[in-house]
Amino acid sequence: MLLSNTQMFRGIEETEIEALLHCLGAVKKTYHKGEIILAEGEPTEFVGIVLSGMAMVEYSDVWGNHTILGNAAPGAVFAEAYACIPGEPLQVSVSAAEKTEVLFLNVGKVLTTCTNACAFHTKLVRNLLTVCAHKSLQLSMRILHTSSKSIRGRLLSYFSECAKKEGSYSFRIPYNRQQLADYLGIDRSAMCNELSKMQRDGLIRYEKNDVTLLEG
Repeated sequence: MLLSNTQMFRGIEETEIEALLHCLGAVKKTYHKGEIILAEGEPTEFVGIVLSGMAMVEYSDVWGNHTILGNAAPGAVFAEAYACIPGEPLQVSVSAAEKTEVLFLNVGKVLTTCTNACAFHTKLVRNLLTVCAHKSLQLSMRILHTSSKSIRGRLLSYFSECAKKEGSYSFRIPYNRQQLADYLGIDRSAMCNELSKMQRDGLIRYEKNDVTLLEG
């Protein structure tokens, strides 16, 4: 994908991006499905940008319970908060949900103007701040979705957000059943049963990852 279409490089021309990548010492890496991109407990100096595929951000507690905190589709950024705090160990892990290509940028070089004093470097810093603010809002939405005590309430809250983003009552969710259950903090079997009940009750229609809301 064109880097100028990503969150980090928005407003920067492709010709400028080429010079900027050299300035930042950017590195591309490819990961296979299930491979760890960033490991929990390890610090990182790098911001990751997904170029293709999908990365999953996951938290695991000491009992081995897993919670999906979010996903990073092509163009999305991850690990920016940890990269901005030197030596801070990751409390989450990032893995490839499928074959995934990632561009890594050293955040120290992002935040420090180079000797060339690139005019577009300032745009990059501004974009990084925008990414951080956007991630904060995403976490707030997840807290909202999981605030309901009922499984149906959590599902409807999440589906409502998806419908608003899509601008349609029909949309595709980026998670499989287990990942959706982990994201909403509920049991997979109980969630699947509730989805079936919601379909029988005429609230939704779904097939695999495609969902349609039938009632406002």
